[in-house]
Amino acid sequence: MPVVERVADSCELGEGPHWDVDTQSLYYVDIFEHSIHKYTPSTKTHTKAIVGDDTVSFIIPIEGAPNKYLISFGRQVAVISWDGVSDKVVGFKKITEVDTEEGSLENRINDAKCDPTGRLWCGTMGPEPIKGHITPLKGSFYSVDSNGEVKRHVTPVSCSNGLAWSSDGTKFYYIDSGTREIHQYDVDLSNGMISNKTVVFSFEDVSIEGFPDGQTIDTDGNLWVAVFAGYKVIKIDPRRYNTLLETIDIPSKQVTSVAFGGPNLDELYVTSASFTIDGVVLPPPNHGALYRVTGLGVKGCPGVKAKIE
Repeated sequence: MPVVERVADSCELGEGPHWDVDTQSLYYVDIFEHSIHKYTPSTKTHTKAIVGDDTVSFIIPIEGAPNKYLISFGRQVAVISWDGVSDKVVGFKKITEVDTEEGSLENRINDAKCDPTGRLWCGTMGPEPIKGHITPLKGSFYSVDSNGEVKRHVTPVSCSNGLAWSSDGTKFYYIDSGTREIHQYDVDLSNGMISNKTVVFSFEDVSIEGFPDGQTIDTDGNLWVAVFAGYKVIKIDPRRYNTLLETIDIPSKQVTSVAFGGPNLDELYVTSASFTIDGVVLPPPNHGALYRVTGLGVKGCPGVKAKIE
């Protein structure tokens, strides 16, 4: 029987969980607070640092460079240094910038992950003049190679979100939350190209309220999907259309993302948010908290570090 446990303080918009095997810690962000976070289960230590005056939507450790991380900063991808303890970061090296065209300058990067080769994939979303109300079809989805070369793969996108790759490296799963669908692409990791988009799961068809947000994959090939505005995480089989396998209730309405962690990669960490949409106040400590789910009987795949030249 799954056990859901609140393990860290409430964020306004917790997102982007990444389990680091080397430090046995979970890194994540609070997008609206412009902060990066580290939670170490063995000591129950939670630390954070403010990055600057723009949104930070992901943090990924860099291969072979302890205390260096790839982050987003608005529409930029950058490298920063952080000791995991201090409340400030040191250094800021811009790698690239996306959505630089006229009409896209108010966009920001949202979810991101590295594929099995260490290549970064990240997507953008349109402006959010009122929190929770995103300007639709203004974003795009990109990859960023280790040398900083940027490729645009999907456009337009409303709110670029969950990313996952199959264990054999042939399938890529992607969420544009605005579609309320989970999409599958064929992927060629040698050249970083995706093709042959299909829909593997539709919230509309199976009458699930809310929006698909972040996602991760387990070693059985099933996807675990955060349901924003839905108080839950769902487990689906992407190889069979609209196959819902399990639902895990989370005591936070705005469930944002998921990542497997723990010494055996059999604990599911769940980020959430607590911001007010249309006057509905979501108070802490449950809303916006970081959760750990145990007893699922499955294992995930380790987070992949970024490779940057």
